[in-house]
Formats: sequence, structure tokens, C-alpha cells
Amino acid sequence: MSIHSVRRECANLAWDNSIPPALHVKSGDEITFDCLDASNGQVTTESTVVTLGTINFAALDQVNGPVFVDGAQPGDTLQVDVLRIENPEWGWTALFPGFGLLADEFPEPALKIWKLEQEGFAWFDEKKGIKVPLRPFAGEMGVAQKKNGAFSTIPPYHTGGNIDTKHVTVGSTLFLPVEVEGALFSIGDGHAAQGDGGTAIETPMKVTVRLSVRKDKPYTKTPHFSTTTADTKPEGEYYCTTGIDSDIREATRSAVRNMIAFLVAEHGLDRVEAYMLCSVAGDLRMHEVVDMPNYVIGMMMPRSVLGPLNKV
Repeated sequence: MSIHSVRRECANLAWDNSIPPALHVKSGDEITFDCLDASNGQVTTESTVVTLGTINFAALDQVNGPVFVDGAQPGDTLQVDVLRIENPEWGWTALFPGFGLLADEFPEPALKIWKLEQEGFAWFDEKKGIKVPLRPFAGEMGVAQKKNGAFSTIPPYHTGGNIDTKHVTVGSTLFLPVEVEGALFSIGDGHAAQGDGGTAIETPMKVTVRLSVRKDKPYTKTPHFSTTTADTKPEGEYYCTTGIDSDIREATRSAVRNMIAFLVAEHGLDRVEAYMLCSVAGDLRMHEVVDMPNYVIGMMMPRSVLGPLNKV
């Protein structure tokens, strides 16, 4: 086994099988990627909400790589073991006009710069006792598609990409379908914390993975993962709001809207603060999908996040 590194300058803004590899490795090698945050360095610790108006959106969500893995052939599976993640001491969360589940209800930009504590949490509001546990992961992990051309790094694909799945953190393993020789793996979009279905505390990070070629998983047609973090680190009691509607997106919007109302009424947050907290700490879950015509979607907030001011 060899250990390699990919510098933050070796980054791209598309998934494209014609991009020359930044690195060639053998199956089973470890690689450390030095990744900028999703803003590509445009947001810093000194940024304010004014900064958001100057963001070049065409430069967002870059990925580091690609890495050519010897022996990987179309039809194989690339196993990605997440070994180590190093975070800096800061991160950011923003509301951009026109983006997000409730974009129509939050038309103004907002920015929060977080201090990431070494104890493994970030204060959302220290006076109110509200803090968010850190569980860092890379939001972007994927391989090149067999189709020619440049594919945006913004959405997820069947070959990975912007999957934004908080459970694929240290100790987890991601499996990706290989469609081109060498797989051409890339990674980026560091997150210090995120709720299921939400956006994140964006942050630069160094992440170390092991890349291995698997010949025995031909059924891998979309990203699969194994994790020990989904249920083995319970957050304790949750407070849950629900949304019920025949349209699953509207049910989801309702669940989040109702959690915002709870956080405003019971914890003294304003609506922007509450929306941000839902995004980085709350988990969206499908509670009921069989009793048609309506779906039940839940927004679950750990009581441990909310601190001692809980009135309910």
C-alpha cells in the first residue's frame, strides 16, 4: 500500500472523463485530498452577508482529482473507505436568494460564520445553549460517467457526485459503479455538520480515503454505502414536527415550516436562524408513504442541540 496526496489546486468544476488524471494509484492505496470549501475560497472568516452578492456561482462545488485507479474497468465497483478527516476551526452557512426548500419564504441573503470547537461541536447560540455536534464528511464523492462531456458538480448522479449524505463519514465505506477505465475518482465539498436533507456548515478539509477495486459487486449501479454512524450514535430524545400532503415536496416544506415555527415560539430564534438550524441539525424523515393519497414527512430536531431552554 502507498500513501499519496492531491493538492487543492488539482480541482475541477465538472465530471468529465476527458480530464487528465491528477494522480495514478494502485488498488488499496490511500490518498489525502486537500479540499477548499464549496465556495472555492470565496467565503472566508472575514466575510459578511455583503460577500454573498459577489459570489461567482460558476465556481462553486469544485472537486479534487481525478484519481486513476489501476485495474478499475467498466462494470467494476470502486470501494471508498473514509479513513480520516481534518477540519479547520471555522465554517459557514448561507441562505442564497432563490435556493433552498423554502426559497420563496426567505428571499433575503444571510450568512453565519461558525467557530468549530475542538471538543466536537459548534455553538449556534451560546447564550441560549444551542450547539450543533460536528460530524464532518465530504459532500462530493464520485467517478466519471461513460458519457462524454462535462457534467455539473452541483447535482448527484448514479456515479456519485454531490450526494451530500452525512452518514458517509470516518469509518464508513462508499461503493461507486465504475464506467470508465481507472474510475477517475474525485472528492470535495467539505461539511462539518449537516441534517438529513439539509445544507451544511461548509468548510475546507483534508480527507484521507482508501480506494480499492472490487470485481465482485456487479449489481452496484448507484452509490451504496455502509456506515456505523446512522444508528449507533443516538442523539437521545427528538422533537419532531410533521408535514402532511398529497405532494411529497409540499409535505416536506410543511414539516420544515412547522419546525421553524416551533423554534421561534419555544426557543426565541428568528425565522432565519431557525431555518439555518433546521438545515444543519434537523433530520428529514419519511414517516408514512403507504396510506394514499397523503404522505407524512417529519423534521426531527435532537433535544441535545436545543440546550436547557426547552419549554416543552
